[in-house]
Amino acid sequence: MADVAVNIRDRLGWVTIDNPPVNALGRAVRQGLQDAVLHLRDAGVRAVVLSGAGRGFVAGADIRELGQPPVAPFLPDVLAAISDSTVPWVAAMNGLALGGGLEVAMACHARIASPDTKLGLPEVNIGIIPGSGGTVRLPRLVPMATAIKLATGGKPIGAQEALETGLIDRLATGDLLAEAAAMANELAATGRPDPALLRDLVAGEAIDWSAQEAQLRRRSRGAQAPLEALASLRCAAQEPVDLALAGERDRFLRLAASDEAAALRHVFFAERAAGRALKQADAAAADLSSVGVIGGGTMGAGIATALLLAGAQVRLIERDATAAAAARARVAETIAASVRRGAVAASGGESALALLRTGTDYAALTDCPLVIEAVFEDMDIKREVFAKLDAVMPAEAVLATNTSYLDVDELARTTRDPARILGLHFFSPAHVMKLLEVVRGEATGARALATGGALARLLGKIPVVAGVCDGFIGNRIMASYRRDCEFMLEEGALPHEIDAAMQAFGFAMGIHAVQDMSGLDIAWAWRRARAAHRDPSERYAHIADRLCAAGRLGRKAGKGWYDYSSGKAEIDPEVTRILEEESARAGRTRKAFTKQEIMERILSTMQRAGQAVLDEGIAETPGDIDVVMITGYGFPRHRGGPMYMAGTPG
Repeated sequence: MADVAVNIRDRLGWVTIDNPPVNALGRAVRQGLQDAVLHLRDAGVRAVVLSGAGRGFVAGADIRELGQPPVAPFLPDVLAAISDSTVPWVAAMNGLALGGGLEVAMACHARIASPDTKLGLPEVNIGIIPGSGGTVRLPRLVPMATAIKLATGGKPIGAQEALETGLIDRLATGDLLAEAAAMANELAATGRPDPALLRDLVAGEAIDWSAQEAQLRRRSRGAQAPLEALASLRCAAQEPVDLALAGERDRFLRLAASDEAAALRHVFFAERAAGRALKQADAAAADLSSVGVIGGGTMGAGIATALLLAGAQVRLIERDATAAAAARARVAETIAASVRRGAVAASGGESALALLRTGTDYAALTDCPLVIEAVFEDMDIKREVFAKLDAVMPAEAVLATNTSYLDVDELARTTRDPARILGLHFFSPAHVMKLLEVVRGEATGARALATGGALARLLGKIPVVAGVCDGFIGNRIMASYRRDCEFMLEEGALPHEIDAAMQAFGFAMGIHAVQDMSGLDIAWAWRRARAAHRDPSERYAHIADRLCAAGRLGRKAGKGWYDYSSGKAEIDPEVTRILEEESARAGRTRKAFTKQEIMERILSTMQRAGQAVLDEGIAETPGDIDVVMITGYGFPRHRGGPMYMAGTPG
């Protein structure tokens, strides 16, 4: 079948893009659209309806072509031909209309969308900007404030919002193509509307471009594409159309060949390739329509919330009735918070909470094909939970432990059938964070592994398979560079200097601010658990232990690496005194560190730890490590990840 089909019925031209799975605008599609314009120009049609075959309109460019020399026909030329058509073109959109797909729609003379349509310009997420007139046409259809949000933020909007802002002209209430045909006939009778490039800018609030740039620079943390998108919109507002189009194209081509775009393309493909073993699992996954959760604390409530919002029934078990009631209240508040911030509709929140059952009897879990244990991170407590599960759960049930560093193999060996045991490392808050480390134990079977993959898909998470070791992939690497940061503190650096270097590199927060936010006691418990097995000859810094012993456990205690008594993080002379004492005890002369030196140390430590994780088979690919560090630990996305920066093959 042709990538672009052209038919004529009742003097209407029907152009259908058919390039599965997402109708990407590869060379063949661009050629097909160009040929369609030429064919219909002399075919005597009154108007043209442009649509996408399958479940969506057009999800964007063919990302595989980015970074390569452009190949004719070029999309700006194709869109100019559509825009210049003497008969009206109507874009009939459903599913996804993103990036180049939205640029195609904006080049048409009118737009209609089904209610399920998502529209946006996500190019900044892969290090580029719209390159075919998107930033010039957009503010001639919507207010500039909306255009800035769409082009610099990269997040799509729904069809209703698109209608309200003027991005589309009509919302289909029934059959999309039938209503698009009616719209095309109306326009043929009343006259072709002006194409977007001939329209004035949409009236709206005055834009303080300098303030917008300053705000965006802070938010983008070193990424250049969002700033370039803003500059292109400013040019569209202040320059003639031909100069604005040329400036946008120049920016697009320059960015497409940039290191930032190459790094972001790597992340794009790495995320889609993550969890290779889950895709290859030769077994059917457990039914996830009903899932058990044991433990209703912060993590358990977050996991339960994620399941409920995904439409699964949840049986949540706690140690007693009081704890079960508190767990239900915690889940209810978590869902309510999602409703308040607009992530979930009010009706959706009510429906989700109605799927929750709480109690104290493990027997209530017996009809749950998957049970996730999410109690306190203590092996003895987890063994007790799994002993109870082992006694009541059917043989085919999959049992998972939510853990960030404990030995899944040790836990599995305490059960009758270790093949049905796997680890799940959710990241807090579990209903928000996109990463899920699926921990494959030495005996984890194909059904359990397939269930881990199905769970990730149900929850919309990016799964990465990890082997068993202290901390799996992410926490093991973070523990390595956190330890080296303490060595730098012992050698002369200060916490705020390390944090500032990390923020300048692109992290949202530095390691010490992160520890203060999450609590220093978590890592302290892990260090104490390992103390008996630590090699006495291994270098060890006692700084964090001293802070914990002094009750400086982070924000929740009012003091940690920083002093929070004023309500914000302040440098604390007491911490500096402890650092100086520990330097003297270790026999080290303190010295100053530059930001570059700090980041070189951190990156090299991450990369060595990542290479060890690969060599030991804990991670499947270098790309998986990059995905974990970016989506779970705040590594700046536009840098591509530590293994990408190291040039690690694969």
